[in-house]
Amino acid sequence: MKNQWLTFITGSVLVKVEGKGIERLINRLAQSGLIMWKVKKRKNGSVLFFIALPDLHKFRHAARKADCSITLIRGEGLPFIWKRAIKHSGFLVGIVLFFLIAFILSNITWGIEIKGADPETEHKMRKELTQLGIKVGSFHLFSDKPDVIQQKLTERIDNITWIGVELNGTTFHFNVVQKNEPKKPELKSPGHLVAKKKAVISNMFVEKGKPVVKINQFVEKGQLLVSGMIGSEEKPILVSASGEVWGITWYNTKVEFPLNSKFQVYSGKEIRRHYVVSGKLSIPFWGFKRMDFKQYEIETIDHDLYFLGWKLPIIYSEKTIRENENMPRSLTKEEAIEAAKELARRDVANKIPAEARLDGEYILQQEVDNGKVKLSINFQVIENIAEERPIIQGD
Repeated sequence: MKNQWLTFITGSVLVKVEGKGIERLINRLAQSGLIMWKVKKRKNGSVLFFIALPDLHKFRHAARKADCSITLIRGEGLPFIWKRAIKHSGFLVGIVLFFLIAFILSNITWGIEIKGADPETEHKMRKELTQLGIKVGSFHLFSDKPDVIQQKLTERIDNITWIGVELNGTTFHFNVVQKNEPKKPELKSPGHLVAKKKAVISNMFVEKGKPVVKINQFVEKGQLLVSGMIGSEEKPILVSASGEVWGITWYNTKVEFPLNSKFQVYSGKEIRRHYVVSGKLSIPFWGFKRMDFKQYEIETIDHDLYFLGWKLPIIYSEKTIRENENMPRSLTKEEAIEAAKELARRDVANKIPAEARLDGEYILQQEVDNGKVKLSINFQVIENIAEERPIIQGD
């Protein structure tokens, strides 16, 4: 018997032979080298057998002078399936179009639900979502992942403490936790304002209490700045001192910056490749351009696929391969010093309070050693140095 897969691909024909010359015909076919299989003799004397579709012409030539009746009952295999498919092509095209349209519609955003936000915040969110490309009718494959959407919305909308993002079928669900309105200040117990670090007073804004220091006065940590005891010494009135006392403070930072270094830059060349991924199997379907980059970075973005609300066990993966290269950078001593200063400024900016500001910088030490510029810099900062301290017995 022929290989079944090969027979399926090439096709086969079921033949029925009736009459007196059946044996002679079968012998003639065997002598001609024509292969038959599943030969079966029926009770009425007829014989059934299969021959390969490519041997049909040889069979007809051998059976011309046969004293018997020959009937071709049916054909089997891929050629006949294809023939029937073409005959019913309209039906097949309809099925394919149905699944294609259902797949496309399953990956389009048809709803955006926002819970926990007031009307004003919801309006801001919908406006930001439109800028992010998330709106009714947008394609999921071209939208950011839910965690990326969450991060961007949190950064762009100030009065949101937390936001949950979930894509359920064709609908985005947003659960919002808004920041609470600032509570009214609680009644505080009587207290002073004292210095939380060494400083030279530069300015004061006293709301309650009696100032006990002056502008340009040097104060130590813990020194009294604004007293919570007002009125006469005989009958003092205790209040909770409040206000701001701005002082000049100092921060020291040490930095190093190389004169010669290398940094990575993108050349502008990139290749995009698209895959259908199922488990560990990754099948490319677009972007077959050969990559000849010596150095490169790969950015991968995966998109879930849905069908009629069900998440499919396959994903669409988009990979962007960007060429990069190491560029040498050589700085003069002056350029390296400026770069080191900028690095030091960023460092001290991370250390000081948000409302503080830099007021001056003084280089204490500067040297070039082993190809690096080394700096020790004192930064003069103006910040609010006042902190509350309760009034205790004996003050």
